[in-house]
Amino acid sequence: MQYLDQVTINDDKSVATVGPGSKWINVYKTLDQYGVSVVGGRGPTVGAGGFMLGAGGYFHWTGKYGMAADNVKDFEIVLANGTITNANAENNTDLFWALKGGGPNFGIVTKMDLYTIPIRNIWYQFGTYDSNQAPALIEAYAKWQNDGASDTRGTVGFVIGLETTFVGLFWSEPAEKPEPFAPFYNITQIEPAGTPTNSTLMELTNQLAFIGSEGSARHDYRAATAKVDVELYNDVYEFWKPKAQAVHNATGANVTFVFQPVPKSVAAASEEKGGNPMGITAEDQMWWSTTLDWTDAADDDTVRGLSIETTDKWEELGKARGSYLPHLFMNDASRDQNPLASYGEENLQKLKDIAAKYDPTQLFQEVQNSGFLLSKA
Repeated sequence: MQYLDQVTINDDKSVATVGPGSKWINVYKTLDQYGVSVVGGRGPTVGAGGFMLGAGGYFHWTGKYGMAADNVKDFEIVLANGTITNANAENNTDLFWALKGGGPNFGIVTKMDLYTIPIRNIWYQFGTYDSNQAPALIEAYAKWQNDGASDTRGTVGFVIGLETTFVGLFWSEPAEKPEPFAPFYNITQIEPAGTPTNSTLMELTNQLAFIGSEGSARHDYRAATAKVDVELYNDVYEFWKPKAQAVHNATGANVTFVFQPVPKSVAAASEEKGGNPMGITAEDQMWWSTTLDWTDAADDDTVRGLSIETTDKWEELGKARGSYLPHLFMNDASRDQNPLASYGEENLQKLKDIAAKYDPTQLFQEVQNSGFLLSKA
């Protein structure tokens, strides 16, 4: 485990070696001095290992590189029998595929070699809005998805809360005001208004670390997926809003309604780089999530009930409109969801076969009490 929290870079700056315990803020800080980055996590304090085994995420200011796990060159892994081996495009290729989103089912990853990307100087803008502006922002967001997201240099972070709504516009190179974000520019922000900024990826990471610095005693996520559909977005939001307010009033829970755009370029890049087990369809889509923070264990069912009802509503209304997609992003899924099964029957069986090959005694299915295990999928 000598690489647990280390970050190094090779001589030509094309590959960074990252320990599984490394926090993304430290990865970006190390690579900043070389003028490069890697496809990693938005959450600066998230550890790299678990993040990557859930397929990571896609680069939060450009979708052209695919999922984070698609940008791994090599996994070093300890198998159930104690063997230390490597999985990459030449060796143990089936295991390499499985590790790119298959969860904690195959061994203990001890280091990862990640391809670097030439991104350092960027443009971004943070905007805070009143909650009653959420419908206008949803419309702007869907318009950007339909008309602007094909330019893979940029993406949008969109988090609706009960009192305020946050929109982050991210562009992967210096700019003035990128035209694809035009639907957002005429919506008035709460003062003091966020200003367009040309800065560095490291500075953005520092700001995101500050924004996400507060915690609570109890925390949960939940996931759903839909095609781009502004009416569906609005209908589910209007369903969620009064229920979220009632849960907050009863428990004090902080709850959010989060839109994550996934352009079809993500699936295309994944396929080009050898694929992964996630079964992402090659179409523009939205991965919805919610964050829930509360303090009292007695309120668990009440708070989590809100997110369960909301994902049920995504499925109900989405199927009625032909906009529902079954995929669940593992790193946003709640403990009672089944992201591995959402990868599709063929990919799930392939993952089980690979796990049986590299862990014939099923050690990792028996010694882990939680996590998304193939034995429970």
